[in-house]
Amino acid sequence: IGYSTHNLAQAQAAANLPVSYIAIGPIFATATKEDTDPVVGLAGLARAVLPSAIPLVAIGGITGANARAVLEAGADSVAVISALLAVPDLITAHTAEFCQSLAKEEL
Repeated sequence: IGYSTHNLAQAQAAANLPVSYIAIGPIFATATKEDTDPVVGLAGLARAVLPSAIPLVAIGGITGANARAVLEAGADSVAVISALLAVPDLITAHTAEFCQSLAKEEL
């Protein structure tokens, strides 16, 4: 069970909840939702990394081009929607490309 947050204070509060992961975002601008919270950015993500054992999942505007930077900023994983689902006939190909781009170098 995850808990969605949109800023540092919410992420800190969520660290005290009985959840399996904490999501934070949007990290970047996204068109997936019409009424998003303000962009957290990489700096905001880095500040939200908690000394907790609860994994931090970054969400919002994440693509193959910026996913590595998100992970390097401290996210344990990324949630991706538009970068994979924008062209339904290419979901499998886009997913494979996304995974390959992350596997090219170790973090």
